[in-house]
Amino acid sequence: MSTQNSMVNKSTRQFGQVLEIIEKYDHDKTRLITILQEVQAEYRYLPQEVLTYIATALNMPVAEVYGVATFYAHFSLETKGKYVIKVCDGTACHVKGSSKLIDTVTKKLKLTNEKHTTDDMLFTLEAVSCLGACGLAPVMMINEQVYGEVTAQRCDEILDGIISSEK
Repeated sequence: MSTQNSMVNKSTRQFGQVLEIIEKYDHDKTRLITILQEVQAEYRYLPQEVLTYIATALNMPVAEVYGVATFYAHFSLETKGKYVIKVCDGTACHVKGSSKLIDTVTKKLKLTNEKHTTDDMLFTLEAVSCLGACGLAPVMMINEQVYGEVTAQRCDEILDGIISSEK
């Protein structure tokens, strides 16, 4: 077997799930965003080597794929935890105390301004501009679950519930 065939086979095994997603969309580069969404759902982020693989498989420049992945806020190039906690820090939420929620999560999960994901890869904290639920301020969202009118105490209880369900 030639070296090139060996590299292709190794790459196919390593990125099998990604290849299945790409094949599902017939290697159609106009479906790039959909492909990136599905790949991110699989990995919980978009690793650099996967972006390169996608570009190669779709016969696109890596810079173009990377440009799309970095343009949309939905995509992440950094690994995320199993539970992504989004705390709204928009005007309504900020006025109603969202900074207390951010502080509560940060302290409880031992995070910092530089470290947004816990060492066990269970949680990632993101402060976001708006979650579109201003009437429920302050709001936080964990994965797809929205929590409204959250106090620091309730935030702590929600996190405790998740932590105990993971044990």
